[in-house]
Amino acid sequence: MIVPGVKPSSISRRLTWMNLLVSASALLLASVGFLAYDQYTFRENLVRNLSAQAQIIGSNSASALTFNDPAAAENTLSALASFPQIKSAGILTPDGKIFARFSQVSNEHVVAVPPVPAGSDEVSVFTGDEVFLVRSIKFQGKTLGAVFIRSSLSELSHRVSRYILIAGAVLVISLIAALLISSVYRRGVAQPIISLARTAQTVSEEKNYSLRADPIPDGTEIGLLIRTFNEMLQQIEFRDQELRKAQSELEQRVEERTNQLVVANKELEAFSYSVSHDLRGPLETMNGFVHILLTKYGAALDSDGRDYLQHVRSAARRMAELIEDLLNLSRVSTTAMHRQKVDLSALARLILQDLHRRNPERQVEVVVADCYPADGDTRLLQIALDNLLQNAWKYSSVRERARIEFGCEQRRSGQVFFVRDNGAGFDSRHADRLFKPFQRFHSSSEFPGTGVGLATVQRIIQRHGGDIWAEARVGEGATFYFTIGPVRQIRPAVESRSSTGT
Repeated sequence: MIVPGVKPSSISRRLTWMNLLVSASALLLASVGFLAYDQYTFRENLVRNLSAQAQIIGSNSASALTFNDPAAAENTLSALASFPQIKSAGILTPDGKIFARFSQVSNEHVVAVPPVPAGSDEVSVFTGDEVFLVRSIKFQGKTLGAVFIRSSLSELSHRVSRYILIAGAVLVISLIAALLISSVYRRGVAQPIISLARTAQTVSEEKNYSLRADPIPDGTEIGLLIRTFNEMLQQIEFRDQELRKAQSELEQRVEERTNQLVVANKELEAFSYSVSHDLRGPLETMNGFVHILLTKYGAALDSDGRDYLQHVRSAARRMAELIEDLLNLSRVSTTAMHRQKVDLSALARLILQDLHRRNPERQVEVVVADCYPADGDTRLLQIALDNLLQNAWKYSSVRERARIEFGCEQRRSGQVFFVRDNGAGFDSRHADRLFKPFQRFHSSSEFPGTGVGLATVQRIIQRHGGDIWAEARVGEGATFYFTIGPVRQIRPAVESRSSTGT
């Protein structure tokens, strides 16, 4: 990724500065090393020269010390006048007193002379801008005195200045040469990287994977990087083409399936219309004639004939209910949804009150919790809840003291609603069959119904982006759980209890 505001050419400047800094650092370290070595060797040579001069003066001054002739000693010391770096010199007696003295400057004050350590013939001391050398004078194994020489280090300072000047000139010349050489060789390093960066930026901005970076013929890491980058672009281009092709095919398939679905929906609507009008008419006619037969000619029929007509009427009514349930099931999948806040607790109370009005003889304990409103279609959710509560009302009829509960609970996935009863129940191992049309666990003679209600509930819940499942035990009741998307947090539930019945 190319960072906005950063020019790819900055790598050239960075490489140049890197070369200059490396060259300058190497030259400075080398210069410092050579300067330190020069200082060390200069001091060693200076001490060695002063020691040789002190030894010569000492040898020539031995007779003057022996015969106590200071003039002869001073005459010997005067030979040092030809060495301008020597400030002063002198000969000392064994007790440390000055026997003879020489100075380049008249009336120079007397300086303290460091003593020669025991067991040594010579000592040299560097102090500031001068050096002291003191050497014992011996003759035939006897110490006659000592000679000292005080020399200036101005030559050393001059050497340092000259060395720094030469090192600076060499450094400048070297940096200029490094700059020129770097400007030549950086093209082979920086230019391919700059070209690669610009290609990557263009590919990123234009999403044009057919572009390629300019290859270089050498076998360096940069050449390998460019070749690898171009191969990667080639693979991306191929996959992009395949993806676009697959996307085009998918869009075409979706369009074909959509058209097929539209045709199927139209056919389903036509079928629903046919069932609604064509089948209901004959059923109503059959019910009408059965009613006429029972009313006008019932007395002429024996009990078996009247029972047969009642069976025909009951079968026609059951067929009408089945047609109505199938129409409801088809409408659930085809009608448009209008989402809004739906108070399922309030709907549950209304449905249970209506069930009690139709069956006032039932003794049923009703528990309805105050749950957070769901986001869904009011009409569809009312159909789903009506089916679930009617099932609970129906299958709990085997109990003298039935109990039906509507509530909600908080789980990790969010708010879950449930309808629970203490009725006949069923085997949970076959719970997946519940939500298929016409699948029933009990016979029609035991519990009436068409077997379409729970399939309708499942389609309504799935259209709301939720899920539904059941838990039950035979003879102990059943609980149907369902969710409605999007999931919302539950508020504290407040149960409202009521007991219906006589």
